[in-house]
Amino acid sequence: MSQSFPYAELFAQAARLSPKLVTWRRHLHANPELSFEEKETQRFIKQQLDTIGVDYKTIAGTGVLVRIEGEKSCGKGQIRRHVAIRADIDALPIQEVNGRSYGSQRAGVMHACGHDVHTTSALGAIVLMHGLRDEFCGSVTVIFQPGEEVLPGGATKVIAEGGLNDVQAIAALHVDPALEVGQFGFRSGAYMASTDELHLTLTGEGGHAALAHKHQDLIATFSQLVTASQQIVSRKAPSTIPTVLSWGSVSSEGGATNVLASKLQALGTLRTYDESWRVEAHRWLRQVVKHSCEMFGAQYELEIREGYPALDNDENATLSVRKAVALLHNGIEVFDLTLRPTAEDFAWYLQHVPGCFFRLGVGNAAEGITAGVHRPDFDVDERCLPYGAAALAAAALALLQDANGK
Repeated sequence: MSQSFPYAELFAQAARLSPKLVTWRRHLHANPELSFEEKETQRFIKQQLDTIGVDYKTIAGTGVLVRIEGEKSCGKGQIRRHVAIRADIDALPIQEVNGRSYGSQRAGVMHACGHDVHTTSALGAIVLMHGLRDEFCGSVTVIFQPGEEVLPGGATKVIAEGGLNDVQAIAALHVDPALEVGQFGFRSGAYMASTDELHLTLTGEGGHAALAHKHQDLIATFSQLVTASQQIVSRKAPSTIPTVLSWGSVSSEGGATNVLASKLQALGTLRTYDESWRVEAHRWLRQVVKHSCEMFGAQYELEIREGYPALDNDENATLSVRKAVALLHNGIEVFDLTLRPTAEDFAWYLQHVPGCFFRLGVGNAAEGITAGVHRPDFDVDERCLPYGAAALAAAALALLQDANGK
């Protein structure tokens, strides 16, 4: 594929797909499935792929892997490259607000994170690339990935089953209701945080609250522990590495107004942007818990469930995708993103190959489409769909060019 590839024509083709894209998105939105339960979603994806006429195989249980082979001969000195794009397909355990004609038909399950848009965009990108296969040299794998919303993440299964074999670069997009349709967000280097779950249990001899000196006060122990653990963030974390340590839930058993509890359970999260500091932060947290419990005579069990790693976008891949997306349409606006302390299992792929994770504008403030993800009133302006399809196709084609010079 030459440097002069007409990305604007790519968007024009995507725009002509809009009615089909809306139909796909609304079907997916009305029929959400939880992580690793996406059997009907998988069946629907396969039906569309059969209609498009591309080959595919099952991966990670409920996922689908598609490979599109470019049919253009590679020029002299060119490298036949293999790149990938990824779309996550699972939904969240959230009850959607009432009143939408395309709303979820499954009680307590909703596409509240925009994975229906991601899946639709990937299907649209396949249509575009399949139609352009005689225009590029190289191969594109499209990963429809299950289980992004739960640890350890479906990406780990895709990788374990060979989904990244021979892949040299990868890209993915994610909806962003803070950006309007036609806007995209990019960031090179550190972008999203690692995420670790903290599961803490304290036990001790409960007893009369008026005789606390004879028993273990687990609530006082935990209070001390919470205060001390914040010193990890304010006094131990390097000033250049943002870190979040939050305790989100605490409950006790066996306590009353005049009774000290005999068991306390707490849940929390630790997030940061550097893998070396992440390991050190774990060590500090274990010390804080140990010393706080020793001081109050409490027994403890601390489990740090390691989640997704920090997400670092490759500089060259990000620049290539950003330039290609900006060429799709004269009205497209591209913004620089700031650090985001949420997490994404796409980070697992970036542990193996360079890539770019970017944001697709889906908001429309004038029409009140501004609700954030993971909310029951989350929605998108469906005019975003051709932008998403074109952007994923452009990302793949741009990454194919990287090995061959621009």
